[in-house]
Amino acid sequence: MLIVSPSPHIHSGRSVKQIMYSVLLALIPAFVVSLYVFGIAALQLTVIAIVSCMFFEFAIQKFLLKTDKQSYTDGSAAITGVLLAFNVPSSLPVWMLVLGCFIAIGVGKMTFGGLGNNPFNPALVGRVFLLISFPVQMTNWPMPHLSDLIDAQSGATPLSLMKEGLARGESVSSIMKSVPSYSALFFGLKGGSLGEVSVLALLMGGAFMLYRKIISWHIPISILATMFLFSGILYIYDPNSFVFPLFHLLSGGTMLAVFFMATDMVTSPMSKPGMLVYGVFIGLITIIIRDFGAYPEGISFAILFMNALVPLINKYIKPQRFGHKK
Repeated sequence: MLIVSPSPHIHSGRSVKQIMYSVLLALIPAFVVSLYVFGIAALQLTVIAIVSCMFFEFAIQKFLLKTDKQSYTDGSAAITGVLLAFNVPSSLPVWMLVLGCFIAIGVGKMTFGGLGNNPFNPALVGRVFLLISFPVQMTNWPMPHLSDLIDAQSGATPLSLMKEGLARGESVSSIMKSVPSYSALFFGLKGGSLGEVSVLALLMGGAFMLYRKIISWHIPISILATMFLFSGILYIYDPNSFVFPLFHLLSGGTMLAVFFMATDMVTSPMSKPGMLVYGVFIGLITIIIRDFGAYPEGISFAILFMNALVPLINKYIKPQRFGHKK
C-alpha cells in the first residue's frame, strides 16, 4: 500500500538519541567554565535539573499518559534540564529549579504530546515561568569565584548594570567603567546565569554543532547580524544612551540562545528562508526589549514569541515544490 506522510522523506542516518547526545556534548565547554566560575553550585544545579526533567518525563508518560513508550532516555529531557540550569543563577534554591523543571517538561513539552509536538522551547518555558514567579531569586546574581579578576564589583550582570545606570541618567561611557571588559565578557570572567558566562565556550559548542550539521548557520547568523545592525543604528544615533553593538553580542544569554535554544529543531522553521525571517525578528525583538523594555535581557521572550509564529512562517514561506514551473 502507498502511505502518504509529511516531509521530510529522506533520513539523515542519525537517530534522535544521537542528535540529542551530540548537543549535550556541545554544551560541555560551557559547563566546564560554569564549574570554574561558580564552583560546586553549578554541578549541583545542573545534575538536579537533568534528573528532575528525566524523572518528570518518565512519570508523566508512565502514570498520566499510561503509555509503554518511554522517551526520557533519548536525551531531549536531559538537554532541557541542562539548558534550564544554564538559565538560572547559581544561588537559585533547589526547590525552585525542580518546580521550573516540572513546568518545562509537564507544561512546555508533555502537554502537547512530547518531543516533536511542543510549539515552545521547554527550557525557555521553565525559565520564563521562574522569572515571572520568582523575580527576586532569578535576578539575584552571586559574585563569581573569579570576581577579583574582573573590573565589576557588583553581583549584577553587565546588562543589568547598563540598564540601571541608564535609568539613573548616566551616560554609556561612564557605565562602561564599572562593566567587565570585552575580553572578560568573551572568556567568561563575569557574573550571570550558569551557562551564559563564557562566549568562547558557547562558540566552541556552536561550531561543533555546525560542523556536525546538527544546526545550520541561518538562525544564529541572522540573529547576531540583526542585533549588531539594529543596535549599531541606535548607537550611531545616540552613543550616550545606547551601547556599542558588540556589548549586546557578548552580554547576557545571547550566545547560549542563538546556538542552543533558537535553533531547536521542533520549534524553529523548516525552510532556510523561514529560518532567516525567524532569526531577524528574534534579533529585533531582543534589542527592543533590552533598550526600551523593563527587562535588561530579552532574548528568551523574543524566542518564545517567535516560536508562536513558526506555524505561520512554515505556512507562507515554503521551499519550491519539485517540478514547479515558474
